[in-house]
Amino acid sequence: MPTGFNIGFFSMGSNIFFTVFILIFVLVIGGFIFIIIKSLSTWVSNNASPLQNRTCKVVAKRMQVSRGSGDSTSSTSYYATFEFEDRSRLELYIGRQQFGYIVEGDLGTLSYQGTRYKAFSRLL
Repeated sequence: MPTGFNIGFFSMGSNIFFTVFILIFVLVIGGFIFIIIKSLSTWVSNNASPLQNRTCKVVAKRMQVSRGSGDSTSSTSYYATFEFEDRSRLELYIGRQQFGYIVEGDLGTLSYQGTRYKAFSRLL
């Protein structure tokens, strides 16, 4: 007669539990690895891009609020959309301080590298 949990339903149940546990573990670790690789790829791409200074107009600003759940706090990301002389547009993540200084309709020179905002100098 078999002993322990290796009989009937218990044997099958522990195998399903183990398989589901491993699957969830692999998906979570895979998600972290994907995020790290994507972030490193963006960082390397931005560093390889030339620093550009282009005349443009600020056509839009927006904030994106990510709400926390439960006791966690929310966070806010700030973006500005710039339109260049050739009518192409570029939306860049900018810091809170710069967001306050930039006004829609401003004309100036945008400095950026890849998708990384560097500075905006208003033309007077």
